[in-house]
Amino acid sequence: MAQVSLRDPADARVAVVDYGMGNLRSVGKIVSRTGADVRVSSDVADLEWATHLILPGVGAFPDAMRELNRRGLVEALGRIVREKGKPILGICLGMQLLCRFSPEVVDTQGLGWIAADMVPFPKSSGLRVPHIGWNQLQVKSADPLVEGIADGSFFYFVHSLHMVCDRAQDVLATSSYGDEFVAAVRSGNVRGTQFHPEKSQANGFRMLLNYVTEVE
Repeated sequence: MAQVSLRDPADARVAVVDYGMGNLRSVGKIVSRTGADVRVSSDVADLEWATHLILPGVGAFPDAMRELNRRGLVEALGRIVREKGKPILGICLGMQLLCRFSPEVVDTQGLGWIAADMVPFPKSSGLRVPHIGWNQLQVKSADPLVEGIADGSFFYFVHSLHMVCDRAQDVLATSSYGDEFVAAVRSGNVRGTQFHPEKSQANGFRMLLNYVTEVE
């Protein structure tokens, strides 16, 4: 994909991938506030039109993968993201879908774009599962997505499983819930956040603005 400077958010065209699950409209609404042109769509033509993709999601991993497959989006996204190199940001369940495998409800293969698998938080630890609420982020490596995000910044989480990455360099940020867990990932043009930027007030807005203006 050609590298185009997008310092002006009005130059960004964002497609929020609609596969029938999750808080699609709220994500689209907050991203539109950055000044980017936003479409919430499952139309492959809109995914091709976009300069940036967002894969949101709330719900169960197997249901999400089934819907992506049913709508022909696994193949389309694979072509656009993996072959053409268009940036994509997975949010919450959307980040989980980027991995190889999740045991949620039933063992299910993911998109496999991040060398990682999902594992549940151990209920024997005494922690309340799912992990719900505000938690602090620890940035592990430099990336345009986290530009201006200070260590210790709070973001909003809702999840029962967490990602375990094969490669340390793919871990962009962590948080802690009992033990440290992966909160954000990056591998090439593929990024994901386990937390919800669209629910994380000023810090989340800054991250989404970074995505549409700094990530190429």
